Amino acid sequence: MERYMIKGGRPLVGDVEVNGAKNAALGLLAGAIMTDDDVIIDNLPDVSDINVLLQAIEGIGAKVERIDPHTVKINGSAITNLSLDYGYIKKIRASYYLLGALLGKYHHAEVALPGGCAIGTRPIDQHIKGFRALGANVDIEYGMICTEAERLTGSHIFFDVVSVGATINVMLASVMAEGKTILENVAKEPHIVDVANFLNSMGANIKGAGTDVITIRGVQKLHGTEYTVIPDQIEAGTFMCAAAITGGDVTIHNVIPKHLEATGSKLVEMGCHVIARGDSIRVFRTEPLRDAKVKTQVYPGFPTDMQPQIAATLALSGGTSIVTESIFENRFKYVDELNRMGANIKVEGNTAIIKGMGHLSGTIVSSPDLRAGAALVIAGLAADGFTQVDDIVYILRGYERFDEKLRGLGACIEVAKTEHDIKKFKLRFASPVA
Repeated sequence: MERYMIKGGRPLVGDVEVNGAKNAALGLLAGAIMTDDDVIIDNLPDVSDINVLLQAIEGIGAKVERIDPHTVKINGSAITNLSLDYGYIKKIRASYYLLGALLGKYHHAEVALPGGCAIGTRPIDQHIKGFRALGANVDIEYGMICTEAERLTGSHIFFDVVSVGATINVMLASVMAEGKTILENVAKEPHIVDVANFLNSMGANIKGAGTDVITIRGVQKLHGTEYTVIPDQIEAGTFMCAAAITGGDVTIHNVIPKHLEATGSKLVEMGCHVIARGDSIRVFRTEPLRDAKVKTQVYPGFPTDMQPQIAATLALSGGTSIVTESIFENRFKYVDELNRMGANIKVEGNTAIIKGMGHLSGTIVSSPDLRAGAALVIAGLAADGFTQVDDIVYILRGYERFDEKLRGLGACIEVAKTEHDIKKFKLRFASPVA
């Protein structure tokens, strides 16, 4: 089992570059199979979620050529299998985007029903509602979602709840439907806009992405394209919190500062300096962290994917903070781990009450999910002594070369595979000078 070994106490200083947005790339890759022409996508993050989805795309017959670690060419002309089993869905929930893509292109798709996940239940009822509104028959049997339509026809669809997944999936299904589709109460996240821009570059006619209403006029076919994935706002936000919690000075490159406004404004409220310039953003602080109130909201509010990282940072603030989670019902699993490091956090329902402590102490903790794992890593960077973060397989789903990038900022962090590796790490950094 791989784990991160961390020796805390060093402020992070320097420059770091973020990769393409994982959540955007997943939607783009699914959409790439909707044409029989070549589609080239670059600025892909080289993380396990992306690699699993590419395997799933190969598994249904599409040709996938990895040009380099961050660029892929996909050709969907030879797809023969319109069924995706649970083997892929259990590895990466976003495989269900192939449901909308295959339904939109072939009017038929079968994808295993996804279950819950470590951060809570995420039902797909809004996806199914959208497919049915377009004219598809949707049945759930033997653990599979089976969709089929003689024809797909544009419709006016109002989502009961704002859902990123449903917005992307129904958008994929409707780009080649006959007539006009109007999607209301849709998600507005940057990756929604990126998927829409990508599909438009393939010949789709989508307007309004990034607002509450998306209008799609169906086209007969899509064509090939070359497209660059937007930068990952969550990876950037994680490094912003890492700079804040360690009292460092970090400039993060390849970002869109607009996407980071909610995170940046909260860090300013906590006593940090946040300076945006071009496609970079600098975070540093010269005073102790202050407490704050944080409530996760749909974009452009504070992102739920940044909630664990900001909570870890607030654990070292000078007062009492309140973090309210309004998106997922089970996103405080990391709290027990942070408390084992000396944090003082009490969870009441969907709210965490954080009493800031003067310091954290390193210990052995376990990553319960992707973003919580990243939060435990940055907590370890600020903690006294050694921190061991187990189950980093979750972190590798969404962060490329995470330990390498942190080392470039001066962090003492390495991947350890054996007990011998752990002992070597502790010996190497046992001295205060190390």
